[in-house]
Amino acid sequence: MSIPETCDVAVVGGGPAGLATATRLKQLGVKDVVILERESQAGGIPRHCGHPPFGMREFKRFYSGPVYAARLVERAEKAGVKIVLNTSVVQLHEQGRLTISTDNGVCDIQAKIVVLATGVRETPRSTRLISGQRPMGVLTTGALQSMVYLKQKIPFKRPVIVGSELVSFSTLLTCRHAGIKPVAMIEANRRVTAPSYTQFAPTLFGVPLYLETRLVGIVGQERVSAARVAAITGGETDIECDGILFTGQFTPEAALVRMSVLELDQASGGPRVNQFGQCSDPHYFATGNLLRPVETAGWSWAEGVQCADMLAGALTQPISNDEKPIQVRITHPLIKYSMPQVITKAGWTKGMKNFQLRFGGQAKGVLSLSIKHKTVWTRKIDALPERRVLIPIPDLDSFSETETIEINFEEK
Repeated sequence: MSIPETCDVAVVGGGPAGLATATRLKQLGVKDVVILERESQAGGIPRHCGHPPFGMREFKRFYSGPVYAARLVERAEKAGVKIVLNTSVVQLHEQGRLTISTDNGVCDIQAKIVVLATGVRETPRSTRLISGQRPMGVLTTGALQSMVYLKQKIPFKRPVIVGSELVSFSTLLTCRHAGIKPVAMIEANRRVTAPSYTQFAPTLFGVPLYLETRLVGIVGQERVSAARVAAITGGETDIECDGILFTGQFTPEAALVRMSVLELDQASGGPRVNQFGQCSDPHYFATGNLLRPVETAGWSWAEGVQCADMLAGALTQPISNDEKPIQVRITHPLIKYSMPQVITKAGWTKGMKNFQLRFGGQAKGVLSLSIKHKTVWTRKIDALPERRVLIPIPDLDSFSETETIEINFEEK
């Protein structure tokens, strides 16, 4: 498909959030909506996940990942969305101008509004600072699923799975599909990161689960031969294996934001946005897992729909960021981040209903929200690491000259 020189909305990324945004915009009557997707197929991460459950929010039934992704693409194309494949956005410029790279070279496209929906990526070995050589057989979940479901290749037979997030248990299904038999799943914390019911899944798959155990080294020259692990009780042990599968520890795929004029939120790893998903340049919006790591495909899809509803007004009634936004401040170190990071007092009526935040460890106590040192919301919580916590965004009309909103936590 040819690339237009101009469009109303350019969506960067063709995963669930990007497809949902584009489809909804067409349903709202926006004329020119283009998705720019760097892969040869749109659909995002679900294309690599050959197992259910996907699609309950969107289609009211369960699909495998590839079928779900294909349904989203089909729905977008029927709505009139232009999906341009094998196209990488290499630079974000002011006021919605994009530099893109294709097989035919480099060119620019000017959009009235740009929606960034580039998703997340897992933390690889290099960033985790794991010692050892660089043998074959060290992968992330995404790489494994791409090899198994898209390329029909088996990278190892007896890996050690590192991590216990939801995606870690997804790898058990991928391994079973491919005839791979993991020898262990290890987790550095004293409980699994995913919901507690998942702790029984490794046993059902015949995989030992070792808690309070961390990977400290990889043994092997040409091919992985063992995982060197350390338990909290002390001492190191080698678990014989032929592969290491790093799972989870997601971070937003925000390389484009880092290299642009847009403000980056260091805490969440994504762009700094207001309650409309609008970035520091008002021509840019962000949605889906780029906002923070990590939510399900269904949650990201719902955020894409919401993003379209919010930004549709920007095509006729732009919000200028000339007015000083209200800053959202976190007062306790256990809170990793909050999104949105700023609130725009004057603007459209539709916006995010909640602050989304996460804790870096188990947190039991009282969570509260205050405006100008006055508490306007409070709740007792018993939160676990990496679990979504929501705080209602208050009506700010009754507060004048508000400079900050504080999110507080008092441990009990």
